[in-house]
Amino acid sequence: MTMKHSGSTVSVAGDSRITPLGAMLRHYKIDELPGLWDVLIGNMSFVGPRPDVPGYADKLQGDDRIVLKLRPGITGPATLKYRLEDEMISEYVTKKQEEGDSRSAQEIAEKYNDKVIFPDKVRINKYYYEHYSFIKDIQMIFCTVLGKKMKYNNEII
Repeated sequence: MTMKHSGSTVSVAGDSRITPLGAMLRHYKIDELPGLWDVLIGNMSFVGPRPDVPGYADKLQGDDRIVLKLRPGITGPATLKYRLEDEMISEYVTKKQEEGDSRSAQEIAEKYNDKVIFPDKVRINKYYYEHYSFIKDIQMIFCTVLGKKMKYNNEII
């Protein structure tokens, strides 16, 4: 990403802050390779919730805060479900603008992230905490590497 930005932590596919090389690295998840070092030194695990951007963990309240007990991971169930999150947000923004929403693309994206995506990630990560399975972790790693989907908590992620 370029250094110039509005301060928003939500990015959308086609965002002018994302360079063409960065878009390719993000799409194929090559940008995650440096995270392997964090796994090796024990700061992260292979599977767990993605570390949130600043400010989002502060929004967790009540029993949602249980996800903070999990070690952040390179992949996890919410990561699989939202593998192409920036593209999903971009499609939503386009749809809203076509419907006549007069807000900026960034405002629409942030609202969608705050009201739909982030709460769903919290729900998925809470389920992961409460129903940990080594076998599911292995399955998530394979699905991540192969770009496949899997069934988890009665939904396809």
